[in-house]
Amino acid sequence: MSIHEEYDRVFKALASHIRRQILDTLKDQPLTTGTLCGNFANIDRCTVMQHLKVLEDAGLVIAERRGRERWNHLNAMPIQDIHDRWIGPHAAAASARLSRFRQMVEADPKGSAPRA
Repeated sequence: MSIHEEYDRVFKALASHIRRQILDTLKDQPLTTGTLCGNFANIDRCTVMQHLKVLEDAGLVIAERRGRERWNHLNAMPIQDIHDRWIGPHAAAASARLSRFRQMVEADPKGSAPRA
């Protein structure tokens, strides 16, 4: 699978507010599927398990079998990879532009910045 396909799976998984809520629920500790289903009482168990499958396919959840229980662990590395690839560099570029703009405004004795 290419890196682009991996990113597509992560973005698809993060597109659903329910899946984001599941990830938020797993942020502090792994939970069993039964416990997760109990936290989403307004959704049937089958639907929660379908959402978990999408998250697992995207590498955002790692499932561990312990006897009859399935423990779901958050794997934040795909989100970190997206941050490192897009968010960090774009935020740095935006901050640099804002810094240059501020310097231009502060350097202008009339207080009016030139139009871009």
